[in-house]
Amino acid sequence: MNTQRVITMVRKPVVSTISKGSYLQGSVNGKLPSMGSKEPPGQEKVVLKKKITLLRGISIIIGTIIGAGIFISPKGVLQNTGSVGMSLTVWTVCGVLSLFGALSYAELGTSIKKSGGHYTYILEVFGPLPAFVRVWVELLIIRPAATAVISLAFGRYILEPFFIQCEIPELAIKLITAVGITIVMVLNSMSVSWSARIQIFLTFCKLTAILIIIVPGVMQLIKGQTQHFKDAFSGRDASLMGLPLAFYYGMYAYAGWFYLNFVTEEVENPEKNIPLAICISMAIVTIGYVLTNVAYFTTISAEELLLSNAVAVTFSERLLGNFSLAVPIFVALSCFGSMNGGVFAVSRLFYVASREGHLPEILSMIHVRKHTPLPAVIVLHPLTMIMLFSGDLYGLLNFLSFARWLFIGLAVAGLIYLRYKRPDMHRPFKVPLFIPALFSFTCLFMVALSLYSDPFSTGIGFVITLTGVPAYYLFIIWDKKPKWFRRVSDCIAPFLPIKPTSPYY
Repeated sequence: MNTQRVITMVRKPVVSTISKGSYLQGSVNGKLPSMGSKEPPGQEKVVLKKKITLLRGISIIIGTIIGAGIFISPKGVLQNTGSVGMSLTVWTVCGVLSLFGALSYAELGTSIKKSGGHYTYILEVFGPLPAFVRVWVELLIIRPAATAVISLAFGRYILEPFFIQCEIPELAIKLITAVGITIVMVLNSMSVSWSARIQIFLTFCKLTAILIIIVPGVMQLIKGQTQHFKDAFSGRDASLMGLPLAFYYGMYAYAGWFYLNFVTEEVENPEKNIPLAICISMAIVTIGYVLTNVAYFTTISAEELLLSNAVAVTFSERLLGNFSLAVPIFVALSCFGSMNGGVFAVSRLFYVASREGHLPEILSMIHVRKHTPLPAVIVLHPLTMIMLFSGDLYGLLNFLSFARWLFIGLAVAGLIYLRYKRPDMHRPFKVPLFIPALFSFTCLFMVALSLYSDPFSTGIGFVITLTGVPAYYLFIIWDKKPKWFRRVSDCIAPFLPIKPTSPYY
């Protein structure tokens, strides 16, 4: 996957008078050209190469979706639904809802042929302020918290073979998790190509981990091991407060279907390949996830699953014997792949936001030799560490899910708005209106109810989201900043071997 194109295709510096001390390579007299300025003569326009075929698009979606979610969410879903039958129902409904959201994004992606996903669609429909708030929470909440959640699962599973007979100390999990996060950050700082190559291998590990669970589970069903499915809906009734959290865990496991829209400008024949890739991928993932949960319950009872901190390991110990040690290793590699892919992909969002002037110039710069988004990675590392040591896995899930599904719901609601506001807009792929309506309503309803279900975690997410409004006026609208404010960037930047990725250079 040539995802590094977006940050490596940088123009040659403008051969013109450059003021002494100017640190931006390509800036004329130390100033950035305006968004509407004409390009200097003799320079090619920077464009993103269309290298993502249908098969690569499918691999992007499946490789991004399958990560820690299917190995950590079953406990959260069951805990908040109260029965095996209801938990399997939630998994199926979450798959259908994710398909509805993905189909809505297919229409948006084929109508608005720009990279950037949620950010681009919110910018197009609702304007710069909501779009800035979206990228603000991505930087402060969603990406650090999502990386922390996945890395906590990585830390737990990588240590499982060493703590077979006893409980893993929480401090040990967080310390090994911190090491894993640091390795991912260093990898993404040192080499884009190596990061991409490793991702291919880790995608294979993801599929292997899923198959190791599904195949023995299906064999158990054939043998008639269905005792845990009797009276599947008996047990504690699902409460109105618990269901939103159950959907949070389920939707988190399916999250990733929107990443192909981050690279729309690089998809070959997007009008055909985006909808096809989404439909094929979501069908495979939904069937795989439901079968994985069914496989769990062929061997583990609901009570045992709730007591387990590593469901896949408990399953493998019961069924696979000595081979069970391979399962936590493959799951850990799967989680590591999601950590790597998430950090790798976020540079795309930073690139597009910088192109629109919604991020500081320093976050849109790349290393001059290694062609990696060094400043963006450096910023993410301490924020992720704060998330890691300030909360537990399920609290962090609620924390990041509030902001994520709020803006995804808004982006899909924007599709409905565009249908009425711009009816003549070219739409090569068009979904029935009830699909985006149902999906956006579910997202926003789920977000609203979560404020009652978990007011602390989601409340903090809500407050941080609101801080994006004053930040927009402070950093974007306010032109007459004091000199000391401007000097900070001028003092830091000369010591970093970076240059801008803006398409205007």
